[in-house]
Amino acid sequence: MKKSLLYISLLLSLFCFGQEHAEKELNLQISKVSYLDSLKATFINHSTSTCIDERWIAELANIELSENMFSDISKINTDEEVAYSLSSDVVKKRLAKLDARSPFHIEYNPALENTIKAFLKNRKNAFERLMAISEYYFPMFEEYLAKYNIPMELKYLAIVESALNPTAKSRVGASGLWQFMYPTGKQYNLEVNSYVDERYDPLKATEAACQYLSNLYGIFGDWSLVLASYNAGPGNVSKAIRRSGGSQNYWNIRKNLPRETANYVPAFLATMYIYEFRKEHGIQPKKAAITYFETDTIQIKKQLSFKQISELLDIPVHQLEFLNPIYKLKVIPYEKDKAHFLRLPKNKVGLFVSNEEKIYTYIDYLDALTEKIKIEVRPTVKDSLVSNPQNIVVAPLNSEENVRFYSVQRGDHLKKIADKFGVTVAELKQWNDLKTTTLFAGNRLKIYAKKKETPVVLTAPVVEEWYTVQKGDTLFLIAKKHPGVTVEDLKKWNALCDEVIQPGMKLKING
Repeated sequence: MKKSLLYISLLLSLFCFGQEHAEKELNLQISKVSYLDSLKATFINHSTSTCIDERWIAELANIELSENMFSDISKINTDEEVAYSLSSDVVKKRLAKLDARSPFHIEYNPALENTIKAFLKNRKNAFERLMAISEYYFPMFEEYLAKYNIPMELKYLAIVESALNPTAKSRVGASGLWQFMYPTGKQYNLEVNSYVDERYDPLKATEAACQYLSNLYGIFGDWSLVLASYNAGPGNVSKAIRRSGGSQNYWNIRKNLPRETANYVPAFLATMYIYEFRKEHGIQPKKAAITYFETDTIQIKKQLSFKQISELLDIPVHQLEFLNPIYKLKVIPYEKDKAHFLRLPKNKVGLFVSNEEKIYTYIDYLDALTEKIKIEVRPTVKDSLVSNPQNIVVAPLNSEENVRFYSVQRGDHLKKIADKFGVTVAELKQWNDLKTTTLFAGNRLKIYAKKKETPVVLTAPVVEEWYTVQKGDTLFLIAKKHPGVTVEDLKKWNALCDEVIQPGMKLKING
């Protein structure tokens, strides 16, 4: 009987404990949800409309169009006749019209005719879709093309490059609407780090593309050669010119260009032809639901994740990803010395700005709930932190544990730091009670070495220095301004095939 009573008592205790634990968890959840809901209930202009139609977002981000474009340019045989009802005489007349109203030197060529016919035969539906997406991006492209005094027809270049997909990436690593390779993007001031890849930013990449195209025209003085060099690089085009006996006509040097580049200019001209004569070919463009100018940006004052923004503004995460493709980790970082921006539909921008203070208060609340890294700092280490400009602290030789503290720099990750100090990632995580591998600039990491190991002092990492080319500058004058730097150094560090530079270019001035 006693055993039965004891068993029943134990069951009741467990039930009460379980109920109490469940109530606590429920209260925590209710507290969090009610805080967010009550905060949003106080938002000014909270009754905003739905941002962007889901089907439209899916179409804008559709990778199928860009993959098909990459495939067509690399595989199309421009020398093969295409069975399509379009006479050569009609093509010649229309190309003559394009030539008359365009700064491009457009002349009839059988390879161009075959490309036009192949696109009309196989890609008519794709062009109808692209023409809708064009309505979203073209107004922004045209603004920057006008700013740099570049032919408006170059807006069609982004169609050939990426089929207007801001997240497009080629097999060789070219990225974004304008397909910048990493070194070229860096040369034109597009930042790439653990958080951000500005090659995917439509505005910044478009401005960089305009600067690059303008510089290429300064070298070649012919827009068809500019297009070829944008694809293959100015060095390859220069070689093709030399191999063609010095000819400056694209069609004459085409046989000496890489296969993809040989198809690239015909693809661009065929795209221009189809856009300009779409009515004649019965192409009915679909309509854009929204344009790029119906979105706007806000400078961020605290680090924000897409998930937090989504919960606060009632906007799906995948829409935030599309509008802000530069943020690789779905997090907008905050740095005092560099501005970072959030792009939103204009109605959501108004909601954010009207309630900015409340939004950041909520972010502080969430941050306070996050478990922080525990860092032990000894008095002797604190003293050396003040006196050491490199942010590396080495314990005294007679230190029992020989502990060091390292200040995390922008671009650091655990593997990089572990290799630098000759330890493992697992040790770094254990010593610093790290639950994940995520680091933030300014974090200090504790690092242990063997007792008898001679302490290592690391100097600060070499910081890349860049110089903006001014009017009247030459490589010789720039080298003269920077002691120890030669013209050859500048050419090597910036992958320059000659000494032609243009105002506004960013040149690396250290190795």
